[in-house]
Amino acid sequence: MKTIFIGAKIRKEPNYEEISKVIDKSIPEKKIAICYSNQFAHIAKKLPEFLKKEVVQKIQVLGCSNPQFSKEVESILIVGQGKFHSVSLAYETKLPTYILEDEKIEKISAEDVEKMEKKERGMYLKYLESKKIGILITNKPGQQRLKSAINYFKALKDKEGKKGYLFIANDLNVSEFENFQIDCWVNTACPRMDLTDGSILNLEKLQNIENKN
Repeated sequence: MKTIFIGAKIRKEPNYEEISKVIDKSIPEKKIAICYSNQFAHIAKKLPEFLKKEVVQKIQVLGCSNPQFSKEVESILIVGQGKFHSVSLAYETKLPTYILEDEKIEKISAEDVEKMEKKERGMYLKYLESKKIGILITNKPGQQRLKSAINYFKALKDKEGKKGYLFIANDLNVSEFENFQIDCWVNTACPRMDLTDGSILNLEKLQNIENKN
């Protein structure tokens, strides 16, 4: 079965000159990256024409994406709606991150980032005490990391007291997790699923923590 992806864009066209004034006033950094979701792509691509700042990168972000930023980038501007991408990017990059919504700028606070850090530390401590590890896999294009999941599953055999279980599906429904006697879930699908649920630890982040320790 073929899959066709159809782009959609927000109907409201902003006042670019007014937006540029708000951005220049609210963001002190000179070199920025502009990130955007699909429906705001046309705004994000046109916006740099009106800014005094240097736009080092323009990157489309998805829930499952893991964008890489140039070392020149001093801060990130998200053109979109909601805090999901903004908080996660601020947490992952440690860069000042702002969200542009309805022609207003909001900076992601240190408290928002700290909450995410505490959640991850808490999940890692839970993981250390867990015996039954559920490994989440999706067969969705762009999110499938089957090889990584299998390699981790094999590695669990060398971890004393831990046993891994593979769970694969097209759509992973967090509400269904309680139907299984699993102590901790390790996610290899959407890398930001763990940011929306406190019972999931992302595999890549888990491996980074273990490498540091």
